Amino acid sequence: MSAPAASPAGEAEELLRSLIRFNTVNPPGVERAAQEHLAAHLQAAGFECELLGAEPERPNLVARLRGEQDGPTLCYLGHVDTVLADAAAWSRDPWSGDLAEGFIWGRGALDMKNQVAAEIAAAASLARSGWRPRRGELLIVAVVDEETGGELGAQWITEKHPEKVRCDLLINEGGGAVFEYSGRRCYGVCCAEKGVFRFTITTSGVAGHASMPGMGENALLKIAPVLERLAARQPDYRLTDVPLEFLRGIGESPDDPAGAIEHLRAADPRLAVMFEPMFGVTFTPTRIRASEKVNVIPSRAELKVDCRVPPGLGEEEVRADVAAVLGEPDGWRLDFTERVIGNGSPVSSELMETIAGWVGEQDPGARAVPVVLPGFTDSRHFRRAFPECVAYGFFPQRHQSLLEGTPLIHGADERIDVRDLGFATELFRDLATRILG
Repeated sequence: MSAPAASPAGEAEELLRSLIRFNTVNPPGVERAAQEHLAAHLQAAGFECELLGAEPERPNLVARLRGEQDGPTLCYLGHVDTVLADAAAWSRDPWSGDLAEGFIWGRGALDMKNQVAAEIAAAASLARSGWRPRRGELLIVAVVDEETGGELGAQWITEKHPEKVRCDLLINEGGGAVFEYSGRRCYGVCCAEKGVFRFTITTSGVAGHASMPGMGENALLKIAPVLERLAARQPDYRLTDVPLEFLRGIGESPDDPAGAIEHLRAADPRLAVMFEPMFGVTFTPTRIRASEKVNVIPSRAELKVDCRVPPGLGEEEVRADVAAVLGEPDGWRLDFTERVIGNGSPVSSELMETIAGWVGEQDPGARAVPVVLPGFTDSRHFRRAFPECVAYGFFPQRHQSLLEGTPLIHGADERIDVRDLGFATELFRDLATRILG
């Protein structure tokens, strides 16, 4: 193993480049080699390390730096698996970890080997310097299998070994890239994640030979009015606490969310696309299925709808929104196929104050604003396992903005500005010393 870099930022660069070179595309994952590499790095710095997994080749890393007295456990969470990369679509080898043009290139550079590298470089550099928490402990958890739901990763370890990863404060992915709005520089702190209430719309008809359209009763055509209504509008806004604070944070009135979205759309339509889903339930039709044969009029048709629901809302609100958008059932039936309640942490906390204070110091005039993630992360497993845990998604990026970085996640030419990797590493060092002493 090479000697540690001269600075925490340089150490994070080396770690990220080496991590990208481990092909951990999930499936199949096969993260063991990457996890052993990280464990060796942390162990050499003074951390107690364990590798725990449901499968031998897919262990989760738990590393602990104990304090001098009792206090909170601060956990830095990340996952080391990635989605697939089509090398033919990339300018550079997705597993090269190339440093070029001021960026580190490769699959996982933004999701989320960057954060794993920065968290571990920050923690290891502190430990090697002789720092130990005055109170509580610093916990590093690098999990597998996030990209396919966490069954072998965060879900498994919080259910099977909760005592190993119990924490009071948690930092994970989901926020942090800067965006500019109305003269303000804002860094989103992910305080909540939407739930999933997917449903199926089913219509029925009478089968017949497709050469005689009038012979049967085409169930597929009965789906058409439903699709038209879904295309025409989304449900009305239902603002919960996080989007209300988001609007205040960006300088908009929480009493006029529609006006705020129009202002966002006028400033940059991409901002409206990213932030409007926070404001309520969303419906997105994604799959349709009808006849099994091209020459048979379908007697049954199914439309799958991906429905995302803010924390604090559930089936009652979804049904009301379905009625508002689609009207009363007219030849169709609705069945829920998944029900997962959204999850979140309080907007106001000591951790939020610490993050907001750091942002203001490092980027004068900028502010931290709470956001809701339309999708979900491993934070949901920790919030479920440890209800009192305050979990936020935050990886600050000052140079590569939200609008620049988001399209690269899961896409071709994924890369991170090297300056932002160092910027985030400093945050993770400072959070540890400010919270744990």
